[in-house]
Amino acid sequence: MDPYMIQMSSKGNLPSILDVHVNVGGRSSVPGKMKGRKARWSVRPSDMAKKTFNPIRAIVDNMKVKPNPNKTMISLSIGDPTVFGNLPTDPEVTQAMKDALDSGKYNGYAPSIGFLSSREEIASYYHCPEAPLEAKDVILTSGCSQAIDLCLAVLANPGQNILVPRPGFSLYKTLAESMGIEPEKSWEIDLKQLEYLIDEKTACLIVNNPSNPCGSVFSKRHLQKILAVAARQCVPILADEIYGDMVFSDCKYEPLATLSTDVPILSCGGLAKRWLVPGWRLGWILIHDRRDIFGNEIRDGLVKLSQRILGPCTIVQGALKSILCRTPGEFYHNTLSFLKSNADLCYGALAAIPGLRPVRPSGAMYLMVGIEMEHFPEFENDVEFTERLVAEQSVHCLPATCFEYPNFIRVVITVPEVMMLEACSRIQEFCEQHYHCAEGSQEECDK
Repeated sequence: MDPYMIQMSSKGNLPSILDVHVNVGGRSSVPGKMKGRKARWSVRPSDMAKKTFNPIRAIVDNMKVKPNPNKTMISLSIGDPTVFGNLPTDPEVTQAMKDALDSGKYNGYAPSIGFLSSREEIASYYHCPEAPLEAKDVILTSGCSQAIDLCLAVLANPGQNILVPRPGFSLYKTLAESMGIEPEKSWEIDLKQLEYLIDEKTACLIVNNPSNPCGSVFSKRHLQKILAVAARQCVPILADEIYGDMVFSDCKYEPLATLSTDVPILSCGGLAKRWLVPGWRLGWILIHDRRDIFGNEIRDGLVKLSQRILGPCTIVQGALKSILCRTPGEFYHNTLSFLKSNADLCYGALAAIPGLRPVRPSGAMYLMVGIEMEHFPEFENDVEFTERLVAEQSVHCLPATCFEYPNFIRVVITVPEVMMLEACSRIQEFCEQHYHCAEGSQEECDK
């Protein structure tokens, strides 16, 4: 077999493989003699690899402390509801996967955007008169994280910026920086600040509702105000709705696309959280564009980008119809009841601890806790606070510096109730040992 060469030319900021020159049988298709190269090893990581930075990993991996060997480790840091085995998915979901596997129909490749039948199921499940959907409006992805990745890649070029919520999921920053997109502009649910930050380089704004890490759920009125800003400034929205419908009984989740006909929205979701199967890696993008602002270019761009990994797991796609249709309502209700109970338990316990200010969540799987750092002077910041908490009490929470929100910690509320009680008890002991009255507040401390 004759050797051949593929020569890749670069155009713009990212490598391109559009211009390919193939040499077959020794006949060069490139004019002239190719310049020689001195043989030496010089393998370097790409710019994308060097720019990729995960704030959570950077902070957690640099923690050099070891847990207290006399206390069993309790991890309240990982947003994986399956870790402790107390929140299994419904048997119908598991059976759907078994049936898909046993059928033998899903062992091959699917289209990169997913089987048409699977996309039809998603479109039917999320269709409503306020936000109609067809199969052509659905892109299946390898988890919600890939859905976000594709959306950022199709909307933003290197040098542009995106507006991200603060506090917010660290993946937005990780993906954006790796693509040469500026994610530094963060907004704190302050609509005036949000509008002020938008400039000619703003490619999109991200709305995460319900929120990771806050557990907050935006009201319909607030979402409408965000949409009004986006409409005035002609900026599309990436809606991270992976925790959609995971709200407690005292509030209501409003899918963003149901509230606007003017603003084009890419809504990202998946099976991971609501169905408690994050390892199955099936997500989706719902394209809401009733005024045809995205047009064919954005849709075609998403299809092209999806072809980089040839689509998500076909077996999960084969199980999708049964998962969506046969999962009983009782399963969703029980999951939310457990999360609400744990949230109330955790909030009540931590609210009673001097120096801590928990924020009561309304949904998702998290609770944020403010640290009154003036009462803990031996710790410089939330990172040191959490390090010592691990070292002394073997309780691991994430410092909210990971989410661009210092002097808070994030608590995951999916752990078993007895473990949550024990963790709160240890946090109380830790705070009592390190709490100091702030200057001028001795009278308060004497109470």
